[in-house]
Amino acid sequence: MHCPACGQQNDPGSDACGNCMLSLSHVEAAAHDRLESSLSAEPVSSLKPRQPVVVAADANLGSAIRAMIDRGVGAVLVVEADGKLVGILTERDFLAKVAGQPSYAAMDVRAFMTRDPECVAPTDTLAFALGKMDAGGYRHLPVVDDGRPIGVISVRDILRHVTQLCRKP
Repeated sequence: MHCPACGQQNDPGSDACGNCMLSLSHVEAAAHDRLESSLSAEPVSSLKPRQPVVVAADANLGSAIRAMIDRGVGAVLVVEADGKLVGILTERDFLAKVAGQPSYAAMDVRAFMTRDPECVAPTDTLAFALGKMDAGGYRHLPVVDDGRPIGVISVRDILRHVTQLCRKP
């Protein structure tokens, strides 16, 4: 059985992943219904991930928050000049790390972003992405190809997918 968080192959019936120690008690070996089948077989790309809102690694917090507000998103991806993902800056980061900082707008994004964020590939299964979100408490996951962001998925995207599956006869 594959761990939905890290992809490690574990022995059938394992209680926890041998790599990341995620509890596997909720992971079934075979899907029993349409929802389980979808989560275990459909790729992240089936969610049609939104285009990522990106900021340069040398950007300031003022420009990052302006991009989030202007585009109506809860996270921006931070990239180097070559387009490689180096971090993510979320609403939660602003509340937990930035709020109360004097003159925050001029401060560097690098000082407050989450470095080397967990990511998924467009070919990873929905269960794998959901497992990562659950294990890490993430609301947003960058979708990357060769280290470059090509999209972002959120908990809301997965909930919408699940809701649509539940509505189908």
